[in-house]
Amino acid sequence: MLARTGWTATASDEETVGENGRAANVLDGDAATIWHSRWSGTPAPLPHSITVDMHRTTVVSALVYQPRTVGANGRVGEYSISVSADGRNWGSPVATGTLADDAGAKTLGFAPQGARFVRLTAVTEAGNRGPWSSAAEINLLGDPGTPAATVDLPRTGWTATASDEETARENGRAANVLDGDPATIWHSRWSGTPAPLPHSITIDMHRRAAVSALVYQPRRDVANGRAGAYTITVSTDGTHFGAPVATGTWRDDDTVKTATFTRAAKARYVRLTVTREAGNRGPWTSAAEIRLSGPAKPATHGTWSRITGFPLVPVATAVLPGDKLLAWSAYAVDRFGGSNGYTQTAILDLKTGKVTQRRVDNTGHDMFCPGIAMLADGRVLVTGGSNAEKASIYDPATDTWSATTDMNIARGYQSMTLLSTGEAFVLGGSWSGAAGDKAGEVWSPDTRTWRKLPGVPAAPALTADPAGAYRADNHMWLYATSGGKVLQLGPSKQMNWIATGGNGSITPAGTRADSQDAMTGNAVAYDIGKLLTLGGSPAYEKSPATRRAYTVSIDGGQVRSARTGDMDNARAFGNSVVLPDGKVAVFGGQAYPVPFSDATSVLTPELWDPATGRFTPLASMAIPRNYHSVANLLPDGRIFSGGGGLCGDCATNHADGSVFTPPYLLNADGSPKPRPVITGGVPPRAAAGTSLTVRTEGPVASFVLMRAAAATHSTDNDQRRVPLASTAAAPGTYTVSIPADKGVVLPGTYMLFALDAQGVPSIARFITVS
Repeated sequence: MLARTGWTATASDEETVGENGRAANVLDGDAATIWHSRWSGTPAPLPHSITVDMHRTTVVSALVYQPRTVGANGRVGEYSISVSADGRNWGSPVATGTLADDAGAKTLGFAPQGARFVRLTAVTEAGNRGPWSSAAEINLLGDPGTPAATVDLPRTGWTATASDEETARENGRAANVLDGDPATIWHSRWSGTPAPLPHSITIDMHRRAAVSALVYQPRRDVANGRAGAYTITVSTDGTHFGAPVATGTWRDDDTVKTATFTRAAKARYVRLTVTREAGNRGPWTSAAEIRLSGPAKPATHGTWSRITGFPLVPVATAVLPGDKLLAWSAYAVDRFGGSNGYTQTAILDLKTGKVTQRRVDNTGHDMFCPGIAMLADGRVLVTGGSNAEKASIYDPATDTWSATTDMNIARGYQSMTLLSTGEAFVLGGSWSGAAGDKAGEVWSPDTRTWRKLPGVPAAPALTADPAGAYRADNHMWLYATSGGKVLQLGPSKQMNWIATGGNGSITPAGTRADSQDAMTGNAVAYDIGKLLTLGGSPAYEKSPATRRAYTVSIDGGQVRSARTGDMDNARAFGNSVVLPDGKVAVFGGQAYPVPFSDATSVLTPELWDPATGRFTPLASMAIPRNYHSVANLLPDGRIFSGGGGLCGDCATNHADGSVFTPPYLLNADGSPKPRPVITGGVPPRAAAGTSLTVRTEGPVASFVLMRAAAATHSTDNDQRRVPLASTAAAPGTYTVSIPADKGVVLPGTYMLFALDAQGVPSIARFITVS
């Protein structure tokens, strides 16, 4: 929280006749005094805005809005946030969204950046009670330690020197901060007479580069020397360093810290000067690793859109026709947990960016921590969670929720997949419901009832989690194939074939190469019968995550697994999305998974290329996405990444999301590349095994079906990429064949993309394959 000393506030309008509703009240520390838009006489119409002037430029990353505590009038509903260095040039909003109609404080995050002025604009009143806006208090958050729209600069050839270093009693040389080993450290001189504070360490990149952030990793063995108060300066010649580009104070813990510069600087030398040890234990300074980040290049690293706020934490999401994203959790009025019998939902309109909220009561189902399957007709089946036996269906065609028959076994944290038969299969889920083996069962769309599968116990698919089945049968990776069969390929190292006919059966399918159990990792189908598994850890929490990734290939009944390239970052609680060109993007996660924590967050996404087996970095995220986060491929070929947290009133709730534009859509200057265009020939429905005559605006190289998917808790078993055979029938006309095997093209709603020779995708057309 930034100190508000010397700040001022002004508003587009304020009430001064009927009450003291002046803008200055949002900075007085008294929640009983408020800013209120003008309401006496003729009320000032919406929108209303209030602007905070900090009277200095500093890094800011969020606005904390406290609604009035007495009365509901004027609570902000739809909003936008803009920032400015001079109070005149504002640019596009850095955040937009919709707030829940309650009195709780709201943290509205955005990409950290240097600014002097921050403006909150209220577009609607939360309860639509009138044309009013109000606020009790407004605070701003400073540098969150998470740089946005940057990438790590390669450290090849770099050197480090320090004002002093310990070489007598230990190897505390400055060079250790660049060796990639956090177990080796730089330490200020402490033998004999310790060198007094301040201490500095200077990185020489031996070339000029644009630098916008410094990443500091403290030592983890002991606390001595953790940097507290610091300044960062830069230089082109190593002699003249000028005014600091970043100042601040880091917390006294072992988490990785980032100092975001108020402006990107072209420099060769970057100097970190520490003026105080974080815990005031002594005159020491130490560092395990130091990295530098520079501005991302759009055509190489992609770009992020503004942050979109939700009236809930999007713990589960599903992509819908009509450019909509359905999100739900049990947060807001009911917070989370328990069996409340209702669910908070929201829909993001991807075209307008508007978020609308709805509380769903009619199903009697609290759908927090559920299983999800996208049904053959495009509806969304949601099972279990807090009301562990319940099952509900969302129909995007009518925008309605309805209840279906309860499951035979009450569950939470279970996994689901649609089968090639059109039925839905569920397995596991000991987080909720009575103890016992959470064996498989199948839901029939014809009878709307559940059928037990006594031959498919969950036990063979468990990990060796020390917490037992409560954690060991969660979030299974399921891949449906022909004849109603399913490959369970994780997170247990043991893989299994599951048959769902009759009583069902489960038989071993080998181990996932040399992989250990990988709970809270994930798997994604990037081609027909080919999957990539990423990250995870041996236990659900408090167990180091892995950087490893594996490919799993299915050839008939044979399953083959091999290790592919490692990620740059170890991740658990991350989310992975397959793109139309077959590459896989992975977002977020933690190196050491702890639910409801943002410590050890991984802010740099990565992109895996099946042609090389290698991962490359993408533009870093502004907000951590860990436990309870999601990611989804959108119909325009971009990716939604959001959520995380959901722990009452804690600071790690992320009721927001952002859209990532992958590099394949961008030119070097950040402008959009020309895209192929599908102009016609895509019916709303088609049968497996049929051919389409698809018309395009100009030539294209290939077509691909991407299954509309649903995600929760790092798991998205609905993802599926199906490359299609196509031939040119005439200029701009193609015969496109849908595979006949429903184990390849599961029944359901797909996004049909056309790609050009460079792999640039069109905007998709939705089609339901039956």
